[in-house]
Amino acid sequence: MKPTILKLSTLFLFLLFIGASCQNDEDLFEIQRGDENAVIQKEVNGIEFKFCLLNEAGEPATVFNEGENFTFQFSIKNNTKKDIFFDTTVTNADGFFEVHDELKNYGGPFEKPTYDLLRMPTPIGTGEITGLNIKWIPEDDEWAFGTTEFVKAQTESLKAGEYYSMFSHKFDFESIKTNDISFKINFEIK
Repeated sequence: MKPTILKLSTLFLFLLFIGASCQNDEDLFEIQRGDENAVIQKEVNGIEFKFCLLNEAGEPATVFNEGENFTFQFSIKNNTKKDIFFDTTVTNADGFFEVHDELKNYGGPFEKPTYDLLRMPTPIGTGEITGLNIKWIPEDDEWAFGTTEFVKAQTESLKAGEYYSMFSHKFDFESIKTNDISFKINFEIK
């Protein structure tokens, strides 16, 4: 009897481990190089998330020319029936606005952000949008977004190749919280 209970317990733990380690496809929002729609735009719990890269003409794209200074764009729209408060610590998420290829992390357009704890979270009214646009090679040396302060990093134009930008975060809007959501844009420099 004990060996059967041990086997069932082991099987249960194994299945639990497998289930916990698998990423739910609904929580991974991804676009591929050359996709016709170059924008990740998904709604979760009444909050619409938008993440894309913009070319120098301000259009969403996943293919850029070598030397082109593309822009990261991330925004949140409140589609709920009440005001929400956005904690901008998403900018501290691993990978936020960073560029990678299969072998290297090229970093992002800013140093690790700092937070002004005296500032309040950013309020977003019903139907309102808040967001952040940052060029790969920023024009300003310093800037702020909500409670977050940024300092420009030393980025260089990317050489021809295939890259991606990916980050994950559990968003907290005080009254609305999300599970870990991952955003991934695969792109190319020609």
